[in-house]
Amino acid sequence: MEQKRYRTKMDAGDRTGRQEYAAGDKSRYRLAASMKECMKTTPVDRITVKDIVEGCGLTRQTFYRHFKDKYDLINWYFDKLVLQAFAQIGMGHTVGESLIQKFAFIRSEKAFFTEAFRSDDYNSVKEHDFALILQFYKDLIGEKSSRPLGEELEFLLEMYCRGSVYMTEKWVLSGMKDSPEEMSQKLVEAMPPKLEQVFREYGLV
Repeated sequence: MEQKRYRTKMDAGDRTGRQEYAAGDKSRYRLAASMKECMKTTPVDRITVKDIVEGCGLTRQTFYRHFKDKYDLINWYFDKLVLQAFAQIGMGHTVGESLIQKFAFIRSEKAFFTEAFRSDDYNSVKEHDFALILQFYKDLIGEKSSRPLGEELEFLLEMYCRGSVYMTEKWVLSGMKDSPEEMSQKLVEAMPPKLEQVFREYGLV
């Protein structure tokens, strides 16, 4: 009987936690929607937290409960796609297929990400994208190989990720003329041969 009461209490706690998380995500999406509206008329670097919260009827306290600053908000929104798309690499999806999803998402939010990629803040989406994909690839290769990356491979991976983000920025700011499929193919073909060999060995390309 005591064990049943304990389990019921734990189940109730899990439900409460899920409800709180869902409510938090709802607030995050409201803040992101307000940010997108602000970005239609104002450069990212000039948008204030006050502008964002007034646009969605939330408080500054709510904003700072979820985000450190406006760039953190932009990066969270960016992560909603990238982590979802890239998490499928090695589980039926290749790097190329995940890149297509990433570019399609950026294109579907063209106005938002055009402004986001214009920002040169230290916490900008460009720097966030680089750090995110570099760490993701390092973890993925390490998991597949069961050993740390060697110095040469880590150098090639960092160079490739930096170049990929630069070309993504160039694509965004020049009007996204290439399709997501074309951009994905270009980035896969630009992979250094030694890095491509490792990716191919583990079925990632």
